[in-house]
Amino acid sequence: MTQTSVILALVIVTALAFDFTNGFHDTANAMATTIATNALRPKTAVALSGVLNLVGAFLSVQVALTVTNAVVKIQNKDGSPQAGLTSDGGKALLLIVLAGLVGGIVWNLLTWLLGLPSSSSHALFGGLIGASIAGLGWAGVNWNGDGSKLDGVVGKVLLPAVLSPVIAGVIAAVGTWIVFKVTTGLAARYTDRGFKWGQIGSASLVSLAHGTNDAQKTMGVITLALIASGDWSDTKSIPLWVKVACALAIALGTYFGGWRIIRTLGKGLVDIKPAQGMAAQMASAAVILSSSHLGFALSTTHVATGSVVGSGLGRPGALVRWRVAGRMVAAWLITLPAAAVVGAVMWWLAHLLGGLAGALIVFAVLIVTAVAVWLRARKTPVGRHNVNDEWEAAADDRGPLELVG
Repeated sequence: MTQTSVILALVIVTALAFDFTNGFHDTANAMATTIATNALRPKTAVALSGVLNLVGAFLSVQVALTVTNAVVKIQNKDGSPQAGLTSDGGKALLLIVLAGLVGGIVWNLLTWLLGLPSSSSHALFGGLIGASIAGLGWAGVNWNGDGSKLDGVVGKVLLPAVLSPVIAGVIAAVGTWIVFKVTTGLAARYTDRGFKWGQIGSASLVSLAHGTNDAQKTMGVITLALIASGDWSDTKSIPLWVKVACALAIALGTYFGGWRIIRTLGKGLVDIKPAQGMAAQMASAAVILSSSHLGFALSTTHVATGSVVGSGLGRPGALVRWRVAGRMVAAWLITLPAAAVVGAVMWWLAHLLGGLAGALIVFAVLIVTAVAVWLRARKTPVGRHNVNDEWEAAADDRGPLELVG
């Protein structure tokens, strides 16, 4: 077994770990409102979302092989790694990818601990950007593309991050307002039942779309690593075992449920009713599917959060907790730079020690960080038993670590 093969194994394990955190971090996007309105029991909701994420992961791998091209310059247009990063057997590229993945995972874990919805896609892109800057310089990042179209970090990541929650919020607000206008005077017991079924359908669509979009990122990263190390040569297809492993990882993560984030999104932003939940999910599905068709690296978290806030604005007399929303927006703003800093530090650490030793120490740092976060989370447990507890008004004035309880 060569050093390269061991580093490759570490990259694959880390990529699947990121896929797992992506799953439990983003469960709230599809199922938070469905759980909050009791349209589905908490465990049933995350199980359904997990199955649909699993199915969605097999539906499309169209952009998987070139997924990193949106932000960094470590691949050619056909998906093959750049020649300068494979001259040492692929170790240079593998260390960049490993460091970037660790940056994404660390940010996912920290925001999960705080119960803050943030973008797993942006965390991954941020980690890769930081590692690429550290390893290749500023020229290693695809900032604007060639200028002929919306591309690069600005066009494919930052611009959608700003516009998507606003658009989703407006659609959800208008949809909620119309629904309440139309159903005024009708018995709630009749309308709520219908809206809950609508929630289940729309939440299922969001889960399917999430599996289709997000699982591709990890498939592409693992396949790129395999090509760089010489263990795969076809730049137009993905190994079956990679598809299966990534699909299972994101589905398992979804099934375990990111209860802390589900609680914040379902209970912390607005006191949501079934009609609002359906309007929010339909808005999310419409924006996600439209953006996927246009090829934007959209954050399902940003869309889902914008939709929930919009549903609160559209319902007469509803309360929107702007302090909670403000903390979420703050987390969105620092996701890319924070993950980039971690990715850069991990690359420098790996480069300082070099080769296998550097990869092993980076992997060890990830393990220690994950254990520390898990131990801290046990002090303020959130699960299916308390995810739907009423959100205390005083929670808006608590510190970030207390907010999750």
